[in-house]
Amino acid sequence: MYSQRKIEYYHVKQDQVRFSLSTTPARFNLASLSEEIVDWIEHHGFDFMSVCNRKGRVLYTSTSVEKVLGYQREDIIGDLSIRYIPRRSRAAFIETFLFDSPYRQRFTIQLKSITGKNVWVDVVIKTIFIEDIESVLYLILVKNISDKKEAEEMLIRSEKMSVAGQLAAGVVHEIRNPLTSLKGFIDLLQAGIDRNHEYYKIMIEEIEKIETISSELLFISKPLTHNQSYQWIKGMIEDVITLLNTQAKNFDIRINLVCPNDYVVYVDRSQMKQVFINLIKNAIEAMAAPGEITAKVERRQNLCVASVIDEGPGIPPHLIHKVKEPFFTTKKEGTGLGLMITTRIIENHNGLFKILSNKPTGTTFEVHLPYYSPSNITI
Repeated sequence: MYSQRKIEYYHVKQDQVRFSLSTTPARFNLASLSEEIVDWIEHHGFDFMSVCNRKGRVLYTSTSVEKVLGYQREDIIGDLSIRYIPRRSRAAFIETFLFDSPYRQRFTIQLKSITGKNVWVDVVIKTIFIEDIESVLYLILVKNISDKKEAEEMLIRSEKMSVAGQLAAGVVHEIRNPLTSLKGFIDLLQAGIDRNHEYYKIMIEEIEKIETISSELLFISKPLTHNQSYQWIKGMIEDVITLLNTQAKNFDIRINLVCPNDYVVYVDRSQMKQVFINLIKNAIEAMAAPGEITAKVERRQNLCVASVIDEGPGIPPHLIHKVKEPFFTTKKEGTGLGLMITTRIIENHNGLFKILSNKPTGTTFEVHLPYYSPSNITI
């Protein structure tokens, strides 16, 4: 997949880095780095830099760490880096970090500041191999993105409320039907009809239908969460289809779910539901004529791939790269935020978002997420 020229895996001689094999943190000197590594550092904008050994112990950090997290560099050097990641995020970071990887790794995570407040940062990690002792160091560049994250979340909240408003009319219609049934059964019971046990069962089913629809609508307007956990993907998509079925029926569109086997993914359930709401709702709005939308889930090696396939006119090839950009839309009343938000959420889950043109018509939206074997985890 990568050519040899693109592998950023730096071999450093023992005399280029002063280190110690004792428990005392190594003395790390930036001047000892090779010109190639220094060029790599300068290529990536960052607010502070750290170096850790294989056990995650901090060997060096720049003084600018104080501006981002509030700590003095002397307080951090010698400490374990994992202690600065909030406890709820540690497992996800450890599971997705590839030890000794020759490729650059990028994460968007939170770090604990000296005040206890969590700070959103972009982290880029590069492995440096020490040839003489066949050991590695990790070069870590950190950039504060708190302002960017707050702006993104404001856009997401705005889009969520917009979606909620658009769905409200359809949901009201869907709730009105079971309410009419309930009123009819209550009238029958008041009239003294004897088949009350049968009626009670139907009334409970209608109430449960209302609860399901209303809870899904309320979910859209809830504040964003950042709580990732192991989730079965099929149930999430089924919930979204339940919510959007009314809107689809209004346009004589049927939503099909093809998921022969359920799969486990490590996601924030609320955010990932938002992704599937955006994709299926987008597919409904793109189809000018009656037809079908297929939500398909499959496993491809170590990935779980969820696809939303519509029968709309498709996206012109020269516009596919632009639809993920903020405020770009081809819809008359679109905000241009849905696919941008979808892309951000998927990337924050270490996933990949693809848009493919179908032939002769239609579009396929693919969500690629890391797959986890249910036998190795507890859900």
